[in-house]
Amino acid sequence: MSTFSRRTILGAGFALAAVPGVALSTPSDETIDLWPADPPGATGARIVRKIDDQSHDPARPDRWIRGIDRPVLVVRRPKHPNGAAVLVIPGGSYWFLSYDNEGVSQADWLNERGITAFILLYRLPAEGWRQREDVPLQDAQRAMRLIRLRAEQFGVIPDRVGVLGFSAGGHLAGSLATRHAESVYTPVDEADRLSARPDIAGLIYPVISLDAPFTHAGSRAALLGQELTEASRKARSVELRVTKDTPPTFLMHAADDGLVPVANSIAMFQAMQAKARPAALHVFERGGHGFGVRLPASEPASVWPKLFAAFAARHGISPQQQD
Repeated sequence: MSTFSRRTILGAGFALAAVPGVALSTPSDETIDLWPADPPGATGARIVRKIDDQSHDPARPDRWIRGIDRPVLVVRRPKHPNGAAVLVIPGGSYWFLSYDNEGVSQADWLNERGITAFILLYRLPAEGWRQREDVPLQDAQRAMRLIRLRAEQFGVIPDRVGVLGFSAGGHLAGSLATRHAESVYTPVDEADRLSARPDIAGLIYPVISLDAPFTHAGSRAALLGQELTEASRKARSVELRVTKDTPPTFLMHAADDGLVPVANSIAMFQAMQAKARPAALHVFERGGHGFGVRLPASEPASVWPKLFAAFAARHGISPQQQD
């Protein structure tokens, strides 16, 4: 995404305009409602879908989404599934979702490797929900459980389901990896008896700490609102929640990231080491922030999907690819 896009999402005053005729999915996409009725924390607030295409190029959309009143999974199936699945969580500072750059584009390369992708359109905490700080994690936990509940339908092996998150979506993916067993909503059906623990986590230029000096203030403000107590910050700082049950974690960051400092990924890697949990950290000289898979091949950071795929294969999630 552009420098403007990530650097200006620092406060609640930023708004996206609705663009008539811009759709979120193609006719071949399958969608799954996360909740059978109103999501947890519904207040009756009017939430209006807003989609803004940053690229203005129909052949290469770059849609940002706000107004998520109905959280869903968008299912992208590979031609030759290998049984692995990944829950893809776009970023956007918890103010919006970078749907194409950190959702659809990621699903494409996962599908090329035989991995079924589930793009999570999760609720944004500042849009009128009770217990706003728990809303994204409620959706992420529920999504992981629904993938496992319907694993046979999608040709997925239930113990080969990972999560891949970007920026603030990396914070949510990290929260799922470390807080998967935490009760953040009242169970609603049989899906909620299943585990929400991902079998592997990929955190790409992630927001990790909400308490350290290197935190991303915009993401923290969106998630916590005015509840900026030390206890609330620490409770949702991913590096402080690592346990012996945290899944193997892949971390990738650019050293020149001027929005979400690389110190976030380093802190998470150190926390994983302290708990003797499997982890890999890749820091590249440059790339900035929000690049997804859009770096030119001449940039070393462009190889990160191959590295993540190898890490997933190393931990038994998917077969090793011969690229």
